[in-house]
Amino acid sequence: MTGPQGSFSAPPQVLTFDGILSDFDGTIVDSTDAIVKHWYKIGAELGVDPNVILATSHGRRSIDTLQLYDPSKANWDYVSYIEGRIPQEYGADAVEIPGARSFLSALEEAGAAWGVVTSGTRALVDGWLDVLNLTHPKMLVVAEDVESGKPNPGCYLLGRKLLDLEHSSSMVVLEDAPSGIRAGKAAGFTVIALTTTHSLEKLQESGADYIVEDLRSISVKGVVDGKVQLELRNAFQ
Repeated sequence: MTGPQGSFSAPPQVLTFDGILSDFDGTIVDSTDAIVKHWYKIGAELGVDPNVILATSHGRRSIDTLQLYDPSKANWDYVSYIEGRIPQEYGADAVEIPGARSFLSALEEAGAAWGVVTSGTRALVDGWLDVLNLTHPKMLVVAEDVESGKPNPGCYLLGRKLLDLEHSSSMVVLEDAPSGIRAGKAAGFTVIALTTTHSLEKLQESGADYIVEDLRSISVKGVVDGKVQLELRNAFQ
């Protein structure tokens, strides 16, 4: 079977938005090796094949994953405890996604309205940001903040509200996982997808508006009249 016809060669274009909401794991941080080790450890504790867990865990909240295998552990105290251990135990197994460090710094320096919306817990996100010494978002929506995880759009709608942009129809979501792309689209936002964790086909099937390889293809041009201008380079076409 052949893949999508095309290449990452679209000419540069400038897109303007009121605010930016970015996923975290797989979009800003690549902690795949750490997460695999984590679920192998948890799988052993639960008596569940870790590969079965890993087949569906990416982009989902741990509390939702645990609900499938051991509902007694599907509580925030336990989830925060096990996720808080990940950066401490496996900190050497994570790196930032290419371009993430300069992109986050540029957003902050420009005074853009931006934040992170993640299926991870606050303990996990804070841990990775500290270990990797990345710019900490002022606005953060984490797993504990919402009733339902992605692909439910509630997390992204909450992110927009916390940026004081509740009535904006001009928001962009940065994502790497199909569940997150679907959440962003269900919220009514533009979605730029990164091919950092999933195939091009899966990102297209999920409804991404633009697809790039990583954050090196997105740069902050500036903020004009409160709106952030992003330059997109080498998108798939």
